[in-house]
Amino acid sequence: MAVMARGPSDTRFIVAAAVTAVGFLAVPFIIVRAPIESVMGPIQKIFYFHVPTAWMLMVSTLVAGGASLRYLFRGTPGSDRVALASAELGILFGICALVSGPLWGKVAWGKYWTWDARQTSTLLLWMLLLAYMLARTYGGPAARKLAAALALFSAANVPLVYYSVRVWRTLHPDSSVVPTLDPRMRPALYLSTLFFLTLWGVLLAYRLRLERVRAALAELEIAVEDAEEAV
Repeated sequence: MAVMARGPSDTRFIVAAAVTAVGFLAVPFIIVRAPIESVMGPIQKIFYFHVPTAWMLMVSTLVAGGASLRYLFRGTPGSDRVALASAELGILFGICALVSGPLWGKVAWGKYWTWDARQTSTLLLWMLLLAYMLARTYGGPAARKLAAALALFSAANVPLVYYSVRVWRTLHPDSSVVPTLDPRMRPALYLSTLFFLTLWGVLLAYRLRLERVRAALAELEIAVEDAEEAV
């Protein structure tokens, strides 16, 4: 069996994975060294995990929506694979955001869940991504197109999530709180965000590689079946 040569894309993937591994080890120490917030105390450090994961949920949804739009207009399988992988990552990071947020809210508001505008719209966004996956699984012959339409609807919900704290009265801090952070807290937030973004990229690349292998395997199985029928 021939061994495939390692290409530039493999090298970039390995480098990104190594950076992610280093970030996984380094970022917690940076967060620990960040100043303790005077009102909420140590529990505020969930901020450095919660905010980046919420951003990754929105990034994943926007990428899934953009890829789905391309798939609907051009029918390219690659775009469909990007949409699928991004939606799966959105569900993963959405779970992280929806779990870490209430843990923080319990201390800040006295309740895990208040049906706050930001909480509710984020939950809705996450459920739309779940609906995308269900549509792909049980949607029948038109499953991919139905799922693509749901991905577009999900992407349209991202601005609602972002601006919900400005449109409605809400307990959730405004998105503009980041520029007002203590300068000593910013490195922890920025590095944590960079780490999660790199992790997202690595997971996306790995997931796309898996989908390409599956597609190639399916084509090979069809070719083998055709060859057997010809014989």
